[in-house]
Amino acid sequence: MKLSKNKPKAAPTNIEEPPQNLDEQVIDALRTVYDPEIPVNIYELGLVYGIDIQPGGAIMIRMTLTAPGCPVAVSLPIEVESKLRDIPGVTSAKVEIVWDPPWNPDMISEAGKLQLGLF
Repeated sequence: MKLSKNKPKAAPTNIEEPPQNLDEQVIDALRTVYDPEIPVNIYELGLVYGIDIQPGGAIMIRMTLTAPGCPVAVSLPIEVESKLRDIPGVTSAKVEIVWDPPWNPDMISEAGKLQLGLF
């Protein structure tokens, strides 16, 4: 009996795999978006609660705002989606605003606290 050394071919797929470092690129893009009232980007402020990157390059962001009555409640998610769609390999971007858990200053990263002089 002769064994074949040929590997079976993978099933064809229409879904392209996003670049390996897409998660880093997403975080870098989020770091370019600022709350207009606080001079720290939304990622370091702790406003981003979740990043979901699908194999086809679709990105879903779960984030909050510093307060429910935030004046940028409409424009900030649009800006985030726009910055994410500019990343090569991203096929779509959607932001979901959530209020649970409520944001508080303890969620600011150490880098953000340094920028604000909170140490």
